[in-house]
Amino acid sequence: MSTSPKRAAPVTAKRVPKKSGELLSRPFLRFHHSHELRVKTLEVLVAIESAEKATAYSGQLTELVLELTDSGMDQYFLQSLKATKANFVVQQSATLGLAGVQKVMGTVIRNILGRMDDRQLLVVCGSIRKFMA
Repeated sequence: MSTSPKRAAPVTAKRVPKKSGELLSRPFLRFHHSHELRVKTLEVLVAIESAEKATAYSGQLTELVLELTDSGMDQYFLQSLKATKANFVVQQSATLGLAGVQKVMGTVIRNILGRMDDRQLLVVCGSIRKFMA
């Protein structure tokens, strides 16, 4: 008689108390990316944050967000799938499916970031910096 794998008990979300308008702590997920991508990320963020007109760099920020998204999806999903030793067809199906998702997301991200003003782009940069901390 086979036994099913044990699953972790669900964790209930609790409200985190606020202190001086800031959350004390919140759970997060991060992914590892290449040193080259980190250098590129920092270069783009510095360029935008120090620019008189952040919108001049919206294209670079868009490409960075797409590259970070690609890297994250690879780390969270494709690498995990490979670790399960799923067969080649399953891995290729997942790769092709994610490529389609990324194409659609790319269009949406380009449209949204392309329409943002300087302040909004700086907020996006701030969020990326928080994820890097």
